[in-house]
Amino acid sequence: MKILTWAIRLIVFLLLFLFAVVNTEPVTLHFFLGQVWQAPLVIVLLITFAAGAIFGLLSLLGLVYTQKREIARLRKQLPRSPGTGETR
Repeated sequence: MKILTWAIRLIVFLLLFLFAVVNTEPVTLHFFLGQVWQAPLVIVLLITFAAGAIFGLLSLLGLVYTQKREIARLRKQLPRSPGTGETR
């Protein structure tokens, strides 16, 4: 099973590497106020993917924080076993 997992990882890596090698032509991005930025297509895609992943994680922070507070509140409500200090 480990061999299959490593084979799949190697195939995915090679596909992404070949994609990066093929897409090295510069693209031009036009921003507000006349700003222009030129970079290889693969760099632009990588930055876009990373920014999307970061924004996705940031959007979940509120939910995670709320769940942690709820878990802490529920743990306080658990009855304790007499004498041991352990929760049931």
